[in-house]
Amino acid sequence: MWDYSDKVKEHFFNPKNAGAVVDANATGEVGSISCGDALRLTLKVDDDSEVILEAGFQTFGCGSAIASSSVLTEIIKGMTLDEALKVTNQDIADQLEGLPPEKMHCSVMGREALQAAIANYRGEEWKDDHEEGALVCKCFAIDAVMIEEMVWANKLRTVEDVTNFTKAGGGCASCHEDIEAILEKVLAEKGEKFDPNAAPIEQTAKVTAIKAPLTNLQRIKKIEQVLESLRPALMADGGDVELVEVIGNTAYVNMTGACNGCQMAAMTIAGVQQRLMEVMGEFIKVVPASEMSKLVNIEAVS
Repeated sequence: MWDYSDKVKEHFFNPKNAGAVVDANATGEVGSISCGDALRLTLKVDDDSEVILEAGFQTFGCGSAIASSSVLTEIIKGMTLDEALKVTNQDIADQLEGLPPEKMHCSVMGREALQAAIANYRGEEWKDDHEEGALVCKCFAIDAVMIEEMVWANKLRTVEDVTNFTKAGGGCASCHEDIEAILEKVLAEKGEKFDPNAAPIEQTAKVTAIKAPLTNLQRIKKIEQVLESLRPALMADGGDVELVEVIGNTAYVNMTGACNGCQMAAMTIAGVQQRLMEVMGEFIKVVPASEMSKLVNIEAVS
């Protein structure tokens, strides 16, 4: 569990420019919902000056992904496309007053979505696919070029650093040797030596002690407490959330009022899930209660 800056919380609970831009003339999409992170960035660019007039985002991911996307849209509005191309993932993290190392990949995703959107506007092909043999992490489709760039730009030193910034190596771990080889190569180019026992980049977030697993009753009570703390923000926009059932590590909820049927409902549920995991210190999956009926039907058939 991490402590986030006030800026991250601000952009998470009250994201700026959420949703697609009307009459957008540039779109960039990166990530994959199946991998747990996806971002679509839409821009409205003035054709004469190439100034970004409006920017909007739609994301599937954690609270850090929402905050990174939100602050990115605020950074680039009013910039020319050439100025926007100079925005780095570190600029995004700095604007949020820091991100935990484990969440830096969210700022990287924002930077890539921006590059993709600008390429789309200019009629260029932005490639996130990989030449044969260049793919390092098959779990998250991360290539050697991206890893090398992140090592250079962010002064990465360990496999853990690379995983935190790119997600590479965070799945089956079969690519760790290849990541070490890239680290050794890039650090040698910088006149430095790769140390497999080096400590990762200093943590900017506090890690809490491991606690005993919660009982189901304790879990339900804590979930109710977290939902109660989020309720004022939802009700301010005319919405609400209701806990229907908790089965294992899955919480089934109903979004009510203005939240019911809202195009941002999925993002709200993702935000609720992120907050629950932060408070409870364990993985919690939050899904609409309508999914329960599908589960019951499947069990009845089987």
